[in-house]
Amino acid sequence: MRRIWASRLLRASSLAAALGLWQLLTALDVNLWLRFAQFPTVLDVADRFRDRLAGGDYWRDLADSLTRILTGFALAAVLGIAVGVALARSRVASDVIRPVLEVIRPIPAIALVPVAILLFPTNEQGIVAITFAAAFFPVTVATRHAVRALAPVWEEAVLTMGGGRWRVLWSVVLPGALPGVFSGLSVGIGVAWICVIAAEMISGEFGVGYRTWQDYTLLDYPGVLVGMVTIGVLGWATSAAIEVLGRRLTGWLPRTEHDGYGHPTKGVRA
Repeated sequence: MRRIWASRLLRASSLAAALGLWQLLTALDVNLWLRFAQFPTVLDVADRFRDRLAGGDYWRDLADSLTRILTGFALAAVLGIAVGVALARSRVASDVIRPVLEVIRPIPAIALVPVAILLFPTNEQGIVAITFAAAFFPVTVATRHAVRALAPVWEEAVLTMGGGRWRVLWSVVLPGALPGVFSGLSVGIGVAWICVIAAEMISGEFGVGYRTWQDYTLLDYPGVLVGMVTIGVLGWATSAAIEVLGRRLTGWLPRTEHDGYGHPTKGVRA
């Protein structure tokens, strides 16, 4: 426990030191290679953040961004896992679907904004579609590789005991691929946040990205920093939620023990 608390104290001290350095450089108007003279101080951002919390627009922007990303990410998670499993388990699905996906996958999701504007009747639907595209490919690729990496002996054992293809899918494929799937989900949620914020800046109405861009056009730099901090906290919270969910659903896997600093020890627990 002493090591755990020491680790937490060190992390808190690191964050406090970074904030203190920011405040010092901006308060003293330091201009070396980086120009801090016009950069808002920590206290300026804190005051602006307090004002935003007291207003209704901040909470509406928060709700809009969360609704967009959770909707797009949920669709990407479901379809990405399904398509990834199909690509790994079916040669026909791989021959039909994979060429199309491999052509589209290198295109950045944010580059689909003009296409979304043309295809979807509302900006809201277009932003959700961009968020979906951003998360879909990391989830699909991670799921495909995780399924293909499964040991064939597991499937052969189920078939030997009389299990069919659906039994193999639910008892071997999906549970065995979960660690890789959650790796794809973790990557997908991060990319989805990048794209949903960028899409809100370009064509959104309300949302954290929209508000941050509006603050920039009005030269409200403390407001811009409030938006950036909000995006960072939201991204961290959603990624942490996926990690916790993944640990709970894969609790049956053997895990390496870690000390209070996150370093692996020699012990392994079930």
